[in-house]
Amino acid sequence: MALALIVIVLGTLFGAASYATAPVLIAASVAIAGWLLVFAVRERVSRARHN
Repeated sequence: MALALIVIVLGTLFGAASYATAPVLIAASVAIAGWLLVFAVRERVSRARHN
């Protein structure tokens, strides 16, 4: 069931990405990468404080 959900979500995202212009796609990718980087740093700092 989870695999089917992943395939549906990825299909939707790739379908939407095919209609977006390159600058919009790059801006969205940079925003998501930045958010993931901030999240990873916060998690690492939080785990370091607890240990």
